[in-house]
Amino acid sequence: MDAVRNLLQDTPEITDTEVLSTLAANADIATLTGAIDTVLADGWADRPAPDRLILTPGGSRRLTDAAARVDAFRELSMTGISLDKYRTTVRVLERMSRNLETARCCTDSAFQQGRTKVGPI
Repeated sequence: MDAVRNLLQDTPEITDTEVLSTLAANADIATLTGAIDTVLADGWADRPAPDRLILTPGGSRRLTDAAARVDAFRELSMTGISLDKYRTTVRVLERMSRNLETARCCTDSAFQQGRTKVGPI
C-alpha cells in the first residue's frame, strides 16, 4: 500500500493500469488491486474519473506527516554513522533483497518438490 501511496504522490492522476504496471515486480495484480481499493477506502485517494486516481488533500497531508516521521527516525537511527557508511549499508541491503527476490523462484520450486534445504545459509 505504501508504494501505491507514493506513486499517487509522484504521479498526479495516475491510472490503475499505470499503478499495476509500475509495481508489477513488487506484488501480484490481486495484491495491488487490493492496495488500490484500500487507499480509496481509507481516504488517501479519490477517483476524478474512471480508472484514474488522485491523492486527496487529506492523503497528501498524511503523506507529508509520514515523511516527517521517517526523516526523524532516519536522523535518530543514523546518529554516529557517517553518510558514507549509511549509503554502503543501504546498497548492501538492497543487494540482499534482490538476491532473495531472484532466489524466490528457486526456493518456491524446491519447497513445492519437498526439498527444504536449497543452499547454504
